[in-house]
Formats: sequence, structure tokens, C-alpha cells
Amino acid sequence: MVKELIPKNHFHFIGVGGIGMSAIAMGLLKNGYSVSGSDLVKNDETYKLEKLGAIIFNNQVGQNIEFITSKFNNKLINFVVSTAIKPENKELMYCKKKNLPVKHRSEILAMLMRNYTTLAVGGSHGKTSTSTFLSTILELCTHNSSSITGGIIPIYNSNCHLENTEFLVAEVDESDGTINKYKSDIGIINNIDFDHCDHFSNLSEVISSFTSFAENSKKLLINFDCKTTRENFHSDSKWSNITTKNVAYAIIPTVINERYTIGEYYENGNFISSLNIPIPGSHNLSNITAAIAASRMIGIDFLEIKKNIKYLKLPKKRFEFRGEIDERHLYDDYAHHPNEIKETIKLGRLFIKQKHNNESQKSRLIAIFQPHRYSRVKKFTKEFAEELSKADVIYVTSIYDAGEINEEKINSEIITDLIYKQNKNVSYINNYHEITKNFYNLTQKGDLILNMGAGDCHNFWSILNDKKL
Repeated sequence: MVKELIPKNHFHFIGVGGIGMSAIAMGLLKNGYSVSGSDLVKNDETYKLEKLGAIIFNNQVGQNIEFITSKFNNKLINFVVSTAIKPENKELMYCKKKNLPVKHRSEILAMLMRNYTTLAVGGSHGKTSTSTFLSTILELCTHNSSSITGGIIPIYNSNCHLENTEFLVAEVDESDGTINKYKSDIGIINNIDFDHCDHFSNLSEVISSFTSFAENSKKLLINFDCKTTRENFHSDSKWSNITTKNVAYAIIPTVINERYTIGEYYENGNFISSLNIPIPGSHNLSNITAAIAASRMIGIDFLEIKKNIKYLKLPKKRFEFRGEIDERHLYDDYAHHPNEIKETIKLGRLFIKQKHNNESQKSRLIAIFQPHRYSRVKKFTKEFAEELSKADVIYVTSIYDAGEINEEKINSEIITDLIYKQNKNVSYINNYHEITKNFYNLTQKGDLILNMGAGDCHNFWSILNDKKL
């Protein structure tokens, strides 16, 4: 039970279907609080919340708030928003008009975190994967751990597993500057990159937000391989996949292929053991090293960790195999920043290299990319083009606006035009229905198709199957 909140509290989430908002709502429900929420789109998360007893509205109008205040008039009602909720939202406008208490989602998550020994996972990239690996290790090694993240963790098949446990793994978001709200027993910084151009003006501002997070952590664990993190943060607890010197934890890879990674594990420069990890990709190895390091910092026995490594799985939408259509293999990935696209394409190349070794048929790497936010496209146009051009064939769709207003008339063609200078096999295609309509002309047997983005692009597999190609 959340000690700081009285049992008579009710929580109403404006925009409850988001992966982060739904996790917090679910956590409160599991702790015995009444919850309601609204969203314009039904999804798996809203269905799960309804099953747990939440009242879900499929629109966002002032009458929803009237209904909630009337139905729960014997409770203190907290109205919860994320930064994605705009001032003109009808529910939010009604709350402000009536002087109702509105809290940011970070305030509620911060209150939940204070009731556990919390391991908070932050960083520009890899937060959800690291949270997943850490949650899995702690669950299997201690059976005394909860988790609240921005992705679906396979071991729980949920973005929230909040029970009466000692430990809590919490994924904390820096995108809107609210990361300074969180206090943790162990704060983890995966890496720091310039992103979220709608909120931050430059890299220095991003670093400042992580500085507050670091100061609020009793112990800090940082990635020594990230130059920005290494140069701006100091801690006795560092990890690396490049060196064993001056770091507390290291896994030096000896084999990385499309199915697994083998590495030598070190602590404080001393070789401990070889590890066979069932996850491919050097970026994933960094996230796994962070998870092992954090587990060791709270006293988990290394042999227990080694025994359970074989059960690690990636969260959904992280190089997730969706299926095969006429010898074309489709993978979904959340990559929406140039550095994430770089790692995803590298991993795709590993898969294709293995296929070439086993088959005579030549495979192509097809990148389908849905850009996310006009501000990000404007800032990273050159970088997007540079990384995407490394695929064999590239299809770029319309920008997913995520609520941004396109004041400067930014469009996807500025990316495709730059890619064309490096790789002529690029096309702009308006949407995924158009790709589906021309699927066999755009692809061929043996293709590995990477569908990347942070918007609604992950509906592609469903659209393909609905068309019964």
C-alpha cells in the first residue's frame, strides 16, 4: 500500500492509455485504490485496466470529470496528466476551471517509488530494455521485486508488476525534465544523448536534468563507455563493454551473433566467469551489463545471476519478430533517434550475415521508418539520413506528430532527399496502408524488414494480416 496516500484517494488519468500512464494506473489499482481514466484510443492497456476495475472513458470531455466528482464525492480525487496532455484538453480545462487538484504523472510515480528499495533506470536510450533485464534478474533471483516501466516485460507480460516487495525497478523518463522528481536507492544512467528537442535546447540542458537525478540517488551506476556520461558524472560504480580498467563491472564480448552473445565478466578488474547471454547486439550487452551490475550492488549472488541469465528476453517492440509473409521476415523496433536506428540496423546486418552463411539466396535489409515529432526531424535530418542510408532499401512514411504543431511545414521528404544522395533505393510512402497495398512490389522473398519508429507504426503487422496478403 502506498503509505503517503490515504486509502480514500481516487485517481483519474487524462490520457490513461499511454504506456507510462497505464503502468502507474495499474500500480494504484493493484494497491487497492479506485482508478478511472480517459483516452481517445482503446488499446491493450486500457482493456487490462478495465478488467482490473478501472472506469475508462473513450472520449475526453468535461462531463467525464463531472461524473467522476459525483461518483467519488466521498474521496479525495487526484487528476493526473502527462506532459503529452495539451492545455486545450477539455478534461484538463474543466479541472482548471473548477480548481480541481491536477498532478503530473511523475509526482505519482515518485510517491510509489518511496515505498521500496528502488532501482531507477534512466538514460537517453535503452531504459526499457535495461529495466526489463533488471526486472527479470531480480524476480528470478529474489522473488521479492516489483517493476513499473515504459514497456511490456515478458516475465510479467505487463508494464506494471507492483506488489508488496522489497525491491522496485522503475523506468524514469527525462523527456520533459521531470526526472528531477525521483529519489532512488540506486540510480542508473545508461547514456546521455541530445534528444527531445521539443523540451531541451541543447545537450547541456539534458545533462543538467540528469545531474538532478544523480544527486537524488543514494548510489549512482553509470556507463563508462558513453563519453558524455563518463565526463560529466563521477561514481565508484561504473560498467563497460570495452575495458576492465577503472570500472567496477565489465563484460567483454568474445562472440556476438544473431542469436546470442558470449562475454567474459569482470568485477573490479578481476575475471569472474564467462557468460552465455541469449540476447544479440552490442547495445543490448551494455544494458545487460548494467542490469547485472545493479543486481550485484544490492547483494545478489553472482552464481544466482549466472543461473538465470538464460531466461532474459527483450521487451516488446525491441527487435521484436512479428512474423513471416511469403518468406519476408518482419521485425518491429522502437528506434526513433539516429543512434537507435544505427544499432537496430547493425543488429539486422548480423541476422542477414548469418542467413548468407546458411542460404544461397541473397537477403536484403529493408528499413521502413516512421519519423516521430517534427522537432526531432528538424534537428536530426542529416543524422537520420546517414543511418537509414545503410539499409539496402528504405521507405520513409509521414511524420507521427505526437501532438506537435507543424509550424515550419517539416515533412519526411527532407529525409528521403538526403538519403537519395547516399542510397538511391529510397522512397517516400505516405502511410502503412499504401505500403500494404504495394507490399509485393516493394519487397521480395528473403527480405528482412525492419519497421522502426515510436508512433503507430507498430500496427503494420496487423494491417498486413487484415489485408490477408
